[in-house]
Amino acid sequence: MSARHHGSCLCGEVRFEIQGDFESFYLCHCEHCRKDTGSAHASNLFSTTAQLMWLGGEEQVKTFTLPGTQHCKSFCSHCGSALPNIQMNGQLLAVPAGSLDSKVTIKPNAHIFVSSRAEWDAELEKFPLLERLPA
Repeated sequence: MSARHHGSCLCGEVRFEIQGDFESFYLCHCEHCRKDTGSAHASNLFSTTAQLMWLGGEEQVKTFTLPGTQHCKSFCSHCGSALPNIQMNGQLLAVPAGSLDSKVTIKPNAHIFVSSRAEWDAELEKFPLLERLPA
């Protein structure tokens, strides 16, 4: 039996369901992923067999493809949250892990494009882990 995942954007305008299994999970440190997430890396799940169904707000979904590249990002036009998209001529479903509301049971396969890693993104596991904002 294949997995079923649910997700949404931050404002809740866009809701979706993924039916099927993810084959891979990569943490990408390329300059494009760092720029479009505003973070150290993108965390994306990939599947060549899972199906994406929009449950609401599909008209709010916008997709940007960086000219001259295969890099694309789908997002909610209301709140800007990253959303799933279909890439490689319909052959690959890419799902930002943080967009899922259901549990992700697959662990990351690897960090990729580490040669592009930000200079401040090293040994982060050594920093304190705080439950809330610092006092």
